[in-house]
Amino acid sequence: MHNRLFALPLVAGAAALALTGCATSSASGDASSDGKIAVVASTNVYGSLVETIGGEHVDVTSILNDPSQDPHSFESSARTQLAVSQADLLIENGGGYDDFMTTLADASDTKADTINVVKLSGLDKGGDTEFNEHVFYSYPTMVKLVDDVTKRLSALDEGDEATFEKNADALTTKLEDLESQTADLKKTYDGEKVSYTEPVPGYLFDAIGLDNVTPEAFAEAIEEGDDVPPAALNKTLQLFSAKTVRLLAYNDQTSSPETEQVQKAAEDNGIPVVGVTETLPKGEDYVSWQQANIDAVQAALQK
Repeated sequence: MHNRLFALPLVAGAAALALTGCATSSASGDASSDGKIAVVASTNVYGSLVETIGGEHVDVTSILNDPSQDPHSFESSARTQLAVSQADLLIENGGGYDDFMTTLADASDTKADTINVVKLSGLDKGGDTEFNEHVFYSYPTMVKLVDDVTKRLSALDEGDEATFEKNADALTTKLEDLESQTADLKKTYDGEKVSYTEPVPGYLFDAIGLDNVTPEAFAEAIEEGDDVPPAALNKTLQLFSAKTVRLLAYNDQTSSPETEQVQKAAEDNGIPVVGVTETLPKGEDYVSWQQANIDAVQAALQK
């Protein structure tokens, strides 16, 4: 698995502010006074799902929530530390993706339960195969997460259990519809070759039956922030000059000279480029974001 390059300078001042409550309060900072369940999620992907389930009964802090932010880098603040220290529930991706959550939790000495979505997914089988930690593109995993979040919110606020379950049922229906759409697309596009700059949409591609043929050395170097081996770059560029692939999925939140070169090669050869992200675009919730991803992939495959 890949270890994401998150920087976490927990300076003494930030830690002290978190412990004394002198930092600017986050949404979850008022949880004890307003009676809402305080939830801290590593990204707004998970925060969106909690908000949909919990509604007005939760205060959610999503640590990474800027669509223009490179999710491979993160700097803690006193506000973030305070939110974690006062949380009733923490949600992390896991799989080496957001190790800063463990660091924050340890520094705050929080007693809140933590949902590790990679562990919940059951997708990491171990072994020598590289694990794709972007499990937020796996709809069956999100169904599991919705169920787990609902149970935990209900345990924290038994009086609103019926509301949580009703909201969760509606959300699960929408997630299952996304699954159904990808299953339908698989009937037409199973086995079609595609490429990506990073394995962000890997589980979506798997659900549609698409065959990613990007050289592993290229995608791994990009994800780790390393220089791409020249041979891997050349092989990747040949996918587009030879028109081997139907589309390129490009991570809009990270770029490098190599990824820009690959994007240009795709465009020059008439290969559709589909932008993907690791956090929610502004104004989107989880379902609308993933619906847009499905629609974009389908439109590219139809060209």
